[in-house]
Amino acid sequence: MAVAILILYSLALLIIFIYSLSQLQLLLNYLKAKKQPDISARFDLSDPLQIPMVTIQLPLYNELYVVERLLDNIAEIDYPKNRLEIQVLDDSTDESVALIASKISELQKLGFDIQHFHREARTGFKAGALKEGLKSAKGQFIAIFDSDFLPKKDWLLQTVPYFKNPQIGVVQTRWAHINRDYSWLTKIQAFALDFHFILEQTGRNFGRHFINFNGTAGIWRKECILDAGNWSGDTLTEDLDLSYRAQLKNWKFKYLEYVETPAELPVAISAAKSQQFRWNKGAAENFRKNYWKLLTDRSASFSTKFHGFFHLLNSSMFLIVLLLAVLSVPVLYIKNQNPQLVWYFNWLGVFLLSTIIFFFCYYVAWKKIHGGSFRSFLKFIGMFFSYFSVVMGFSLHNSIAVLEGHLGKKSEFIRTPKFNINRTNQNWKTNKYLTQALSPQLIMELGLWLYFGFGLYSAFLLKDFSLAIFHFMLFLGFGFVVFKTIRT
Repeated sequence: MAVAILILYSLALLIIFIYSLSQLQLLLNYLKAKKQPDISARFDLSDPLQIPMVTIQLPLYNELYVVERLLDNIAEIDYPKNRLEIQVLDDSTDESVALIASKISELQKLGFDIQHFHREARTGFKAGALKEGLKSAKGQFIAIFDSDFLPKKDWLLQTVPYFKNPQIGVVQTRWAHINRDYSWLTKIQAFALDFHFILEQTGRNFGRHFINFNGTAGIWRKECILDAGNWSGDTLTEDLDLSYRAQLKNWKFKYLEYVETPAELPVAISAAKSQQFRWNKGAAENFRKNYWKLLTDRSASFSTKFHGFFHLLNSSMFLIVLLLAVLSVPVLYIKNQNPQLVWYFNWLGVFLLSTIIFFFCYYVAWKKIHGGSFRSFLKFIGMFFSYFSVVMGFSLHNSIAVLEGHLGKKSEFIRTPKFNINRTNQNWKTNKYLTQALSPQLIMELGLWLYFGFGLYSAFLLKDFSLAIFHFMLFLGFGFVVFKTIRT
């Protein structure tokens, strides 16, 4: 049994180390990208003959709290009205339907080409709504915004020009956060998303590896969508699915780090969990659906296949982290009872390099947003420690999602409740879309919190503190998730 535990523990460390090397290469790509000027061909939108027709799609489902803000914001976008169509793809089942209809009527009177598409049946969920709207879309290019996104006035002027290159199928922009500092939970989410949108997306795009349209704040060439097989609702991340199918068809994606599109982060942990579950399960579903196609694609380089493997299996790292965490307590006792293996445990210390690599990768993204002062660096250290603690606290929840995805268990697309909350004195607990229930998963998370508390106790019992920081982070992370969930 001890041998089996040590083998699994070592394999988990090895997989995380290889994953960290993939992140290190993305960091190097990012640093190279910053030194290279953008010489992409672009439309000259000052020439009326070069202004293409654009359709903005707004997929909605019961967005009572944010839909007016969304429509008011979209109405401010700077683009010729005679070259702009707006489709409100509304699957709502509540009173927001009437509110949307009224708001659309106001905008129509102001001269906007805006239409309300209300489906009675939510077939295919978001993918189904986008596909249905595409049938009648007038635009050559299709911009998509979720209900909580607030594109700036010049958003189309900054993105549309890149489609002068006929190979470009998608232009994706970076998410920003209107409520980053609302709470510790929103700060942690922003920390993770900043890393993805600054380092990972730029690094993959510069390295000519597959990236993904992020479901919103991006714009598609309509021809690309149709050529790749159109939207499909057979995974929970229809955006990632279509992205891979399009790139397998040799369409190019353009990522614009410098174009920010502000949005709202979930302020309730139940909403954050719902979002995390969908993203992580969807990624696993996409691995099942698309990775073999990428692996057997002769036009894709080894490096692209390598990064595609870890891109699609990114969420599966939660399984590895959970396995590593659970095994770490018995490993502590095995180490204590087998002093002859001290050489082996010393050798495992090499894998601390993974932590160092992650530290530098995340710092580069942090520095981009918060600056490189010494005070900012100290804040980063605290956020890095806190973030990875909470990530480990989410590992059970996300591992269940990943397992369901790999095993092919189907589930409904659960939207993330929106709140229209960006100030600390605003209350979100009366949000009608929140659900609360004591689940078996919460009991398991409570059990793991106690388990890692025992791991901390074991450090003092055995007088071996080599894993004490790790167990403290696990204890802190699961405690955060459990008690935040109970208080929601």
